[in-house]
Amino acid sequence: MSTFTPTSRTQVKRLPKRGAYDRETVFNILDEAFVCHVGFVVEGQPYVIPTNYGRVGETLYLHGSAASRMLRTLSEGIPVCVTATLIDGLVLARSAFHHSVNYRSVVILGTARLVENPTEKMAALRLFTEHIMKGRWDQIRQPNEQELKGTTVLALPLEEVSAKVRTGGPVDDEEDYELPVWAGVLPLPVTPTAPIADARLKAGIAVPENVTAYSRNGSPKP
Repeated sequence: MSTFTPTSRTQVKRLPKRGAYDRETVFNILDEAFVCHVGFVVEGQPYVIPTNYGRVGETLYLHGSAASRMLRTLSEGIPVCVTATLIDGLVLARSAFHHSVNYRSVVILGTARLVENPTEKMAALRLFTEHIMKGRWDQIRQPNEQELKGTTVLALPLEEVSAKVRTGGPVDDEEDYELPVWAGVLPLPVTPTAPIADARLKAGIAVPENVTAYSRNGSPKP
């Protein structure tokens, strides 16, 4: 199917016209965003932890230290909520009440499984690296056995999922359109600046092309 089936938990109820359930929208948001927030409850205490992730097909992968309480807890199969958000622009209205933000967000509900197969685990670590920068995995030293052992990887199936998107300009009250106030959208693209070399970089090592030409969302460098 090309869309996720909304459930009572993922159906967008507040401004439902902004809800999106098609895989293309969901996958594009997840593939562009860097950080997700992982929500879970331990002994009645809610936690929301920001972390990096990677997606392949219908699976979202999370990773971190083997000592991580979050990963250790989630590996036990407790319910989890993962969200990812992109901020595209500030929506500046003529009134304070109608100021907003253009955004794209995804909410994922489910339970994660511990990745124990070494091949899948290494593939997930490659995925995390490539999610940050395509082509980077083949340029670097890859994880050794000790590093692999010290890393926990979880897989969360993309089954109960929804997206929510706001685009466009401000929507003011009709009478406010006559106010002498500038209104519109201030776009906030991810625009990299010049790379900064590590202080201990060996002489003669050029900046790779995938670094100099980096673009997260198609916005060219200035």
